[in-house]
Amino acid sequence: MATVQARLDDESTKELADLVRRLGWSRSRVMREAIRVLAAIHPPAKRPKIKGVGEFASGISDLGSNKKHLKGFGR
Repeated sequence: MATVQARLDDESTKELADLVRRLGWSRSRVMREAIRVLAAIHPPAKRPKIKGVGEFASGISDLGSNKKHLKGFGR
């Protein structure tokens, strides 16, 4: 478990107090739930895929690692 300190402006402080009063939760629970909601709304970005990777089969299993297949490549 971690402890977090945050500086809240006046408006955020009032909103937090209002949520605590309305929901009957502790300030910690309100903050935990707020983090969960934000994490659900903003999921981690997926890494972009390289177009065409895995879509073509050359039939040569060691095409990218065998130097004899790469001879003269890029010239």
